[in-house]
Amino acid sequence: MIITKTFRLQQPGIIKAKVLNWLQQFNTFCFLDSNQYESREKNHEILIGAGVRREFKSSESNALEELQKFIGQKKCWLFGHLAYGLQTFEHFKMEENEDRLLFGDTCFFEPEIVINIKENEILITAKNPDEIIDQIEQTAPKTRKRNNKNFSINNKISRNEYISIIKKLQEHIHRGDCYEINFCQEFFAKNVTIDPFTLYENLNKISPNPFSALYRISDKWLICASPERFLQKKGNKIISQPIKGTLPRKTKSDEGLKDEQQQLLNSAKEKAENVMVVDLVRNDLSRVCKQGSVKVDELFGVYSFPQVHQMISTVGGELNADATFKDIINATFPMGSMTGAPKFRVMQLIAEYEKSHRGIFSGTVGYMNPDGDFDFNVVIRSIMYNQSTKYLSFQAGSGITIYADPEKEWEECLLKARAIKQVLS
Repeated sequence: MIITKTFRLQQPGIIKAKVLNWLQQFNTFCFLDSNQYESREKNHEILIGAGVRREFKSSESNALEELQKFIGQKKCWLFGHLAYGLQTFEHFKMEENEDRLLFGDTCFFEPEIVINIKENEILITAKNPDEIIDQIEQTAPKTRKRNNKNFSINNKISRNEYISIIKKLQEHIHRGDCYEINFCQEFFAKNVTIDPFTLYENLNKISPNPFSALYRISDKWLICASPERFLQKKGNKIISQPIKGTLPRKTKSDEGLKDEQQQLLNSAKEKAENVMVVDLVRNDLSRVCKQGSVKVDELFGVYSFPQVHQMISTVGGELNADATFKDIINATFPMGSMTGAPKFRVMQLIAEYEKSHRGIFSGTVGYMNPDGDFDFNVVIRSIMYNQSTKYLSFQAGSGITIYADPEKEWEECLLKARAIKQVLS
């Protein structure tokens, strides 16, 4: 019988290191880390699903329909991902480039063990919670190995080619094909041997973010430092928190911080990007929410992270009584902050101009609880790694509008990739 038991933490300051070491025994797990960011929407500090009772994987065109059947089989915890290439538009294949990482379009698993770590307590849902807490408490927070950097990081697109593509995309905007498009480029390395746990801990030190994750499906690893929530459902309430608008963070002083935040808030270009994605999200949510219930709870909120300041808006609504997970994902995925507007047309342009398979990048990782509530991030600021092929990849993108300066957009991509390059070096 599966039970949930609560334990007081003996050493709350080192529980993360202990749990990460304990997780090394599992071939499949999902470690979701809020990094102690304060938020009224937060349900945990760390949430973990480990081991597999049953699993769903598919990259077929009907994957979402089959996933809905899997969800309906029983009320339970589920952890997993949706990749960018998931078919939510009929008669359109989004991903044409070669997939070097092989996460697949969908993967969800019912875990053998669920661990919910809060400020001073840990909740364990499993057959044997007492044994598990003993194992964790007895696990030493090991000193990590240094990753051996005997590899070079390559750009899939050169600076000149990138600038040329951005100018072509702006021609599409001039012609009225679209208003904004999120264009991404890949950085990659071949023949790489790394310790994903070490990489995650190092990335988390440099760039701790509220939707971070260490996610393993067999030989596939996602090492994620995402600042962005895609969707959260609580009861009949759903919210999305798109990020559009980025400024480098140069100061740590309170006064300097306010000046930089105000600089982002005063940017017409960044606000134009943000309001476009807000309109797109409102339109998406209105397809599954009660008429008149979709509202912008916060517009142009400026939040500071270790590397950057971000402009984040919050859009919420009240779900229709019959809205299923499939309905919600069909209406909203892929997220507007990683596509642009109008969504269908810009996804066609992304397929035409991008040089790499997005896969799990700009997809989502998260969980669903037994009540059907869920929380999913946006997979950005992330390292993807296939342990079998030894292929390592990370991507960065920016929102292209008519106001965009191609050279500055190139610099923004490099800024977003900086923390990951620092970890890898």
